[in-house]
Amino acid sequence: MVDFVLVPGAWLGAWAWDEVAGALRGAGHGVHPVTLSGLAERRGVDAGQQQHVADIVAVVESQDLQDVVLVGHSYSGIPVGQAAGRIGDRLRRVVYVDSNIPTDGKSFVDGWSEEGQAWVREQMATSDGYWPPLTAEDYADQDLTDEAIELIVSRGTPHPGRSISEPAELVKPIGELPTTYLKCLMDGTTPSTDVLEQLKSPSWELVELKTGHWPMFSQPAALAQLLSAAAG
Repeated sequence: MVDFVLVPGAWLGAWAWDEVAGALRGAGHGVHPVTLSGLAERRGVDAGQQQHVADIVAVVESQDLQDVVLVGHSYSGIPVGQAAGRIGDRLRRVVYVDSNIPTDGKSFVDGWSEEGQAWVREQMATSDGYWPPLTAEDYADQDLTDEAIELIVSRGTPHPGRSISEPAELVKPIGELPTTYLKCLMDGTTPSTDVLEQLKSPSWELVELKTGHWPMFSQPAALAQLLSAAAG
């Protein structure tokens, strides 16, 4: 049996994986959705990025998981990539779901344009250091139903600002780890430059899904099937 550790992206909690988790459990897998510190039911904690890495590692170690597929969506690819190097031979595979990937010494926002960084700093300055959730309009044209958008908007919580501004600390190059990168084609057909560079590694593979950036809501069954296949 494979154990999936599912980590949601910015503003979301473990609840975001409910449908995917159900499908994976139905296929006989162990499933461990994670709520990162400062979000959803763990709201109120001023968490930095290394706390998010520790959150993921703690799920693996506290439950003594041995055959682990770490799955990171969007922002959480950054702490997932770091955690993957810290769990040693417990790791079976990393799966990045249309996500950012970590670069040692760089933060989530370091790769953004100057305008983008100024925008997020302004947002955090007016929200007590948190990154406010997106609005319903931001989820348009991403293969989401009105009901899914309402769920995301109503349950999303502000994201701890330190976690997106603190640098990654890699203990092992991510290119050496067995990895699947899932590109959601309605959010751009080509992976980012840093992902394309890592895909040169023989340890990495690219798969694609014709949906938007939040496939756990738009195509949960297809996503669960792809995760199962990636786990081998």
